[in-house]
Amino acid sequence: MDNLSNFNKDRKQKRKPSIDLGTMVYGKVPPQAKDLEEAVLGAIMLEKNAFDVVIEILKSECFYVDANQRIFQAMKSLADKSQPIDILTVVEELRSKSELEMVGGAYYVTRLTNMVVSSAHVEAHSRIILQKFIQRELIRISGEIIADAYEDAADVFDLLDSAEGKLFKITNNHLRKDYNPIDAVLIKTIQRIEDMRHRNEDITGVPSGFAPLDKVTYGWQNTDLIILAARPAVGKTAFALNLARNAVMSATKPTPVAFFSLEMSASQLVQRVLSAESEIWLEKIARGKLEEHEMKQLYARGIQRLAQAPLFIDDTAALNIFELRAKCRRLKNKHNIGMIIIDYLQLMSGTGADGKTTNREQEISNISRNLKGLAKELSVPIIALSQLSRAVEQRGSKEGSRVPQLSDLRESGAIEQDADMVMFLYRPDYYDITQSAEGENTKGLTEVKIAKHRNGSLETVKLKALLHIQKFIDWDDDPYQSIGLPAGDWKPVDAGDGNGASLSIQVGSRMNNMNMDDDDAPF
Repeated sequence: MDNLSNFNKDRKQKRKPSIDLGTMVYGKVPPQAKDLEEAVLGAIMLEKNAFDVVIEILKSECFYVDANQRIFQAMKSLADKSQPIDILTVVEELRSKSELEMVGGAYYVTRLTNMVVSSAHVEAHSRIILQKFIQRELIRISGEIIADAYEDAADVFDLLDSAEGKLFKITNNHLRKDYNPIDAVLIKTIQRIEDMRHRNEDITGVPSGFAPLDKVTYGWQNTDLIILAARPAVGKTAFALNLARNAVMSATKPTPVAFFSLEMSASQLVQRVLSAESEIWLEKIARGKLEEHEMKQLYARGIQRLAQAPLFIDDTAALNIFELRAKCRRLKNKHNIGMIIIDYLQLMSGTGADGKTTNREQEISNISRNLKGLAKELSVPIIALSQLSRAVEQRGSKEGSRVPQLSDLRESGAIEQDADMVMFLYRPDYYDITQSAEGENTKGLTEVKIAKHRNGSLETVKLKALLHIQKFIDWDDDPYQSIGLPAGDWKPVDAGDGNGASLSIQVGSRMNNMNMDDDDAPF
């Protein structure tokens, strides 16, 4: 017996320690709260108002147990049909869907009401269930990201877009902002009115830099989506750059601006801004044909002024809405940008990380809808440039017949619906109209026609285009004084959106510009 006991003792000592399955990555149980799921479902069947509380927080997929998912979906079906939700109606709804036996029969549904006494804590229980669901989703998404990252053929920027898109989907679908009672909104509104009353200036948003335009808009307002549309080569990019330059260089209210250019390189854009700021012809800057005094003027009036300006330019081609949203969030968090400009809308892609594509009209509709949502989320104005259809050119040559209309917006009527403001640029000399009906010289005249203004009036503002220096000024200003030339020497050069005189610079792959020590690196 002693030998046998010693043998068993030695066996126990040599036996390997037991493995704790809870410490193994693939052995962990997903986050869940089965008891709370049953308590919430039971509370809904006890109290008729409980479902209204729960449906604001949970969806059927938030439940971990399949039977609980089916029961909650049956409750939702009853609510959609305006029928009461109790044990009898839920059982009958499940029976009509042939799902009663799948959930454990009428006994399981009846047992749920024994889990709770009342619905007093149903909201707190629902939020815990939501937390567990989000944890499970994060685990699932993380696994997918890890698997995709091991693929050699995967593009790192596609992986980043995919990851950000999946995480945003969780936030957008399950962490929505709650409603506000009117008393809280009234307090904020009265405070804003009081602040505006005591201001010396009338501008309440980001100033455009053009007094007649600011008089109509009071500046570009936060959360607004503004569409700036025109035919090619009218001067959309030049005007948008003027708006950006005026915002970042404002003496009273400098505002950081993010400029996304899908058409031109960052170098070309900077050349245009330098031309407008230094008032040296764009053609000379683009070709590098500058005299010594012009180089001094370029440094003194252009480079030195713009070097510290909070203007952030992104020239990523074929930018999609998910990537744009991620970039804007990072710029908002890091640099507190106050305005976003996109050049231009039709060059954006609506295809997301899932790779699904739709027809172009639906794609543009999705982009414009997301831009409006982004403006509200970041509380900044977004100015999106847009092309016009050829319908403008087909309306004849009479004066005023080719002034753009809302129906001319290209590819989607959703742009008009989603926008808070729609502005058109119209230049009579673009159509070789050199005189108005009253005999007024229209050389350089640019009409900014506000065709839609959700919070203001519809007006037409007159500006003067000096496209040879990529600058717009008020119509009544003296252009010769602005550019520092005598009257006889003013010879405008066509350097509009056609960009015939600009130097084309190829950026190449974004990976070539990556610097891990640089705060502005793509990571």
